[in-house]
Amino acid sequence: VQLVESGGGLVQAGDSLRLACAASGRTFSTYVMGWFRQPPGKEREFVATIGRGSRTYYSESVKARFTISRDNAKNTVYLQMNSLKPEDTAVYYCAAGLSFGTRIELYGYWGQGTLVTVSS
Repeated sequence: VQLVESGGGLVQAGDSLRLACAASGRTFSTYVMGWFRQPPGKEREFVATIGRGSRTYYSESVKARFTISRDNAKNTVYLQMNSLKPEDTAVYYCAAGLSFGTRIELYGYWGQGTLVTVSS
């Protein structure tokens, strides 16, 4: 499966942004989809994941501010980000895997990333 993210950009603290990840192929609904991010100079970290049945899980740092969703008819997963903070600045990656979880190694397919910059 190929993944292409979109929707990144420069916003101010408190603003909202919605990322989208379009997947190729006919088996999108069978994948667990995740969002990860890599802040400048730091390791890639888990943000959110959504299972085949739309079960979701979030990192504590984004819980209640971010919402992950999927549209299987459009082969797309979204990340709605509200109340953005400067510490949310990162390259955001979409990923697909077969098992529900937060570990990077569970996801075998990755997009190229989209940069989100939040100014204070």
